[in-house]
Amino acid sequence: MRVFHSIPEAQGALAGAAVALGNFDGVHLGHRALFEEARRHGPAWAFTFDPHPGKVLQPDLAPKLITLLPRKLELLAEAGLEGAVVQPFTTDYAHTSPEAFEAQVLDQLGARTLVIGFDFTYGQARRGTQATLEAAARRRGAAVHVVPPVTVDGVVASSSKIREYILEGRVSAARRLLGRHFDLDGTVIPGQGRGRGIGFPTANVDTQNELRPAAGVYAVRARLLGGPADGSSRPPWWGGAANIGVKPTFGGHEVTIEAHLLEYEGDLYGKRLRVEFLERLRAEQRFASPGELAGQIRRDVEAARTVCARATE
Repeated sequence: MRVFHSIPEAQGALAGAAVALGNFDGVHLGHRALFEEARRHGPAWAFTFDPHPGKVLQPDLAPKLITLLPRKLELLAEAGLEGAVVQPFTTDYAHTSPEAFEAQVLDQLGARTLVIGFDFTYGQARRGTQATLEAAARRRGAAVHVVPPVTVDGVVASSSKIREYILEGRVSAARRLLGRHFDLDGTVIPGQGRGRGIGFPTANVDTQNELRPAAGVYAVRARLLGGPADGSSRPPWWGGAANIGVKPTFGGHEVTIEAHLLEYEGDLYGKRLRVEFLERLRAEQRFASPGELAGQIRRDVEAARTVCARATE
């Protein structure tokens, strides 16, 4: 997938393309519906922003992102897009008028079809609407297609709802709206070795992801990132159980993500892992002794094994 990191860099490269417009945080089922619609009208591209406009306009209220830019681009490629334009969002760019934005996507980029969600707005103070975009496209011989909301069991697939589910630890519910398991990437760093000391060695995952599930124990699966440059073979997934929290049994205070991987043997220090969260098993709790904790972890691991086996069926 081709990626341009500004409108000037992409100028003219999207001539005749169908372009889906949006932030696309999480690349969930609603976003994928836009991409499917775009593919019906020509070479399909995404136009998005980095950072998220909320980080610039209301940093104190900005949402924790479901996906950072590298993962978002990976998911856009998996969705079958020809490419993406990632426009830097700055305080200056926030003052772009609706008319200037229309000229950017329709004239500078050369898009002939625009695909938007039902609630799409654009330009300074969100003054641009579906009606103004349709009028601007019509003047240029282009078209706008509006995609209605995608619902799952009556719940609209939206980034805000998915964030809510993940922050509550409801990763199974988030999966239904994402169309995939919520995941995060990180580097395995040395911990304090307590898991190994009670018979359950763990990978201590240091991640830059902004959004993390609520404290608790989860059934997960993980795989190493990287591999052959041609993408011909991906490392296998290992099932496991992961704890997010402060390890209250040991009087901890720092939140960590530690995953015990089933049947894995080897040294993971310094390696990059992708961890998918399959199901929440229980809340984090304090135990009277390391031995009592070990007994509960043993039960957690067996529960995670069952969940992981079900996930691969």
